[in-house]
Amino acid sequence: MRAILAKPWVWSFFAAGGVWLVTIMFTGGASTLGLSQAALTFAAFSIIVGLGQMFVITLGPGNVDLSIPATMTLAGTAALKVMDTSDGMVLAGIAVALAVGITIGVFNYALIKLLRIPPIIATLSSSFIVQSAAIWYNRGIRIKPPDVLSQFATASTFGVPNVAIVALVISALAWVILEKGIYGRWVSAIGQNMRAARLAGVPVDGTRFATYVLCAVLAALAGFLLSCFSGGAALNMGAEYLLTSIAVVVIGGTAVAGGFANVPGIWGASLFLFLVVSMLNTYGASAGVRMLFTGVIIIGVVVAASRKPAA
Repeated sequence: MRAILAKPWVWSFFAAGGVWLVTIMFTGGASTLGLSQAALTFAAFSIIVGLGQMFVITLGPGNVDLSIPATMTLAGTAALKVMDTSDGMVLAGIAVALAVGITIGVFNYALIKLLRIPPIIATLSSSFIVQSAAIWYNRGIRIKPPDVLSQFATASTFGVPNVAIVALVISALAWVILEKGIYGRWVSAIGQNMRAARLAGVPVDGTRFATYVLCAVLAALAGFLLSCFSGGAALNMGAEYLLTSIAVVVIGGTAVAGGFANVPGIWGASLFLFLVVSMLNTYGASAGVRMLFTGVIIIGVVVAASRKPAA
């Protein structure tokens, strides 16, 4: 048991489970299935963007991508406009969304590497440019997704939301990459000591480039799915995922200092954040109280996860 509790990601699942139980007790069990499906559905988007942010943060101190919300918006807007509600254009829409992600990832790393701008400033600046492009391209029109995509994003398979299944597949791939792939080892090595990794022959620049592109691609995919789920692309649809993408990484047990990533923790943290808001809404808490309790609970989970086990 001590070995299990020593794993940082376990605490996020404990916290999520505790909040789920408290909410179910308040409703007398009437909302058990609905709450569970809602948690899996809305957590899926946080999981996808959180995985991309996790790879970036694992590269070491100073590495963070603040362009995620703008990337989600532009990818969703561009894809839906290209598809123009036509079921026959689904593959083209997915290709456009992924192309948007790749382009933004390349642009972000170009600012970081060629202009030597710190990642936090580079991606923040990039977000303004990307958001402006989304505004110009969208022109305030809420574009609807094709029926086949809308039905897929809102449906479930054997009781599990389809978007959660997509998030699970991506998470499994991310885990394999981190634990079994050479790229994952390179990312961890860079995060632990960039200079030592370079001396050991790790392609530092290429790995960092690939990581920022990967993060942008996952953000674009999340934006595509979110726009299909919500019935259209809105200019502010990615706003809440700026801090969420960072919070799920921290709460999930990934080292902020870099060098260590944790895929399971992203799930626990994403479920926890959604369930906290749901619980407070159930109890009728005001917006200020919700923010206060959410912050306090997050601090508690992070402190518990960072405790060193007794000797």
